[in-house]
Amino acid sequence: MDKVKKAELENHAREIRARIIKMITLAGSGHPGGSLSLVEILVYLFFEKIKRTRQNALDENRDRFVLSKGHGVPALYAIFAQIGLLKDKDLENFRKLGSKLQGHPDRIKLPYVEASTGSLGQGLSVAVGMAIAAKLKKKDYRIYCVLGDGEIQQGQVWEALMSAPKFNLDNLYVFLDYNKIQLDDWVDKIMPIEPLGSKIESFNWKVYQINGHNFDEIHDVFNKIDQGDQKPKFIIAHTIKGKGVSFMENEVKWHGIAPNREESKKALKELYT
Repeated sequence: MDKVKKAELENHAREIRARIIKMITLAGSGHPGGSLSLVEILVYLFFEKIKRTRQNALDENRDRFVLSKGHGVPALYAIFAQIGLLKDKDLENFRKLGSKLQGHPDRIKLPYVEASTGSLGQGLSVAVGMAIAAKLKKKDYRIYCVLGDGEIQQGQVWEALMSAPKFNLDNLYVFLDYNKIQLDDWVDKIMPIEPLGSKIESFNWKVYQINGHNFDEIHDVFNKIDQGDQKPKFIIAHTIKGKGVSFMENEVKWHGIAPNREESKKALKELYT
């Protein structure tokens, strides 16, 4: 990847992380760990692939994005603010009663969100439906979906994984935010999902594994994907829960609690030094 472009994306990632911390701290609730682990994936998708703007945000031919792990939505709202779909002032209403920025994506309140998600296990099915619709309409837009690793313990995910190859959905791109921690413990202690790559390959997907915080690897995997294989794509992105904030990284407790003001100040200082 071009060094200038990479530096630009890294700057976006830092700003997104700062917005996540500020938003969740102000709300007094939210999911910092799994929002911070998503950042590079979302930054690359929205700035390099989806290229969402206020002008094309609801265009019929836009690429679609489904955040199946809906509790990671602070990262998505922060992206929307970074690209101008929301104002920083809007982020102050995160999780407030009646706000359009709910604790999980709500398409009714915020139409820039492609699907209301957060009942874990459902988002991939929605994305499969969107991909089928694109094929039926003979449209060439893509559907991107991000899953959580604890989420794929849900049976509905595997039904969707069976369906996509049957319908030849080469327009479907799925990222797994594989930070290896779910609600109250490590994934492999609660319900092991390995050997994950070979399982998904056996369902007839094209599978890739990358460091989900490395923009070069994210960029390179798209170069491989875009060479034309006809299968749906599944990118296992190895990430770190709480990435970017030292005292949150790989700590189970930061799945779903907000930092207090002192912790927030410490986190922001780390991000900007």
